[in-house]
Amino acid sequence: MILRFIIAFVLVALVCGGIVGFNMFRDQAIGEFFANMPVAPITVSAVEVQPIEWTPGIGAIGTVAAAQGVDLTVEAAGIVKAINFKSNENVERGDILVQLDDGVQRADLDAAKTQAALDQQRLDRALALQKRGVGSDVAVDEARAASQASASQLDRLQAVLDQRQLKAPFSGTIGIPRVEVGQYLPASQTVATLQDLDTMRVDFSVPEQQLSLLKIGQPVRFGATEEEMNFSGAVTGIDPKVNPATRLVAVRAEIANPQGLLSPGQYVRVRVELPVEPNVIALPQTALVSSLYGDYIYVVSEAEAKEGAPAPSEETAPTLVARQVFVKPGRRSQGRIEIAQGVNAGDQVVTAGQNRLSNGSVVVIDNTIDPSRPTEAAMLP
Repeated sequence: MILRFIIAFVLVALVCGGIVGFNMFRDQAIGEFFANMPVAPITVSAVEVQPIEWTPGIGAIGTVAAAQGVDLTVEAAGIVKAINFKSNENVERGDILVQLDDGVQRADLDAAKTQAALDQQRLDRALALQKRGVGSDVAVDEARAASQASASQLDRLQAVLDQRQLKAPFSGTIGIPRVEVGQYLPASQTVATLQDLDTMRVDFSVPEQQLSLLKIGQPVRFGATEEEMNFSGAVTGIDPKVNPATRLVAVRAEIANPQGLLSPGQYVRVRVELPVEPNVIALPQTALVSSLYGDYIYVVSEAEAKEGAPAPSEETAPTLVARQVFVKPGRRSQGRIEIAQGVNAGDQVVTAGQNRLSNGSVVVIDNTIDPSRPTEAAMLP
């Protein structure tokens, strides 16, 4: 009986020992397999850090307006007789845009011309009689006063007649007519808007702390976005007073608009360009990652060789790893950001693919698609 128990115990010990040994062997084999298994590299794009000429600027939001622009109204009320313009038509200074009914005014002017001619004849006759010694000085003075009064009345009626016409005060593009032929037009009603689109102005505001950086004649860039500032101009006016409510300073700049791409009332991004600064370390904004712990980038470098590992041959590319580096960012401009501390010239910095990286990740660089560089599609007109 005891012998049977001993044999059973030995068999159980052998089975249990075999199972435990097998599990230990399996775990060791799996660990060695994963330890020696090559890590799949992560594809990223990178850029080499190089000092550049940094053009600092003052950013703002502005509103476009025409250098000359008015809402046209007539000086006197009346019935519209003729409209001599069409929408978006270019007109010249002095062109008659709207003609009001002027029959009464023309009749009054003709009567005044007749009276003026009669008074001038009386003056000439009085002067002739005075020379012959049969006319008095009083008669000459009365005739001269009557002639001058008639001439003044003629000028007044001519001015009244001119008020029946709406003339273009300057050359420009006229808008949609807001009146119709036969309509009674009061003096205060707007007929149309006239805008000189060849030269535009942009009004914007900057903080009072940057007032000392502004000067008349400074170059200014304009555009719909910060990346597409295709228009250039110059500062033409700086308000000498700071708004005490907003602590902002009003600034005006002018810009040539020969192709008419800008329209009055349009919103634009404004950038006042300051003097160029050389040797500034700057990176594409896509390279910077912000977190609760600070701002950092990934710097690509060759992996350190392990002890006992064979050195890479000339035919074998070295293994690249991404190293997390905390940096101190500075100013931003046109898709780039200044790095004041943490990166050096010549470093390879990751610009895309950081969301899959961790400190020490194996990477491979492929700059075929890089959001930090403009694509060919974006550069097409």
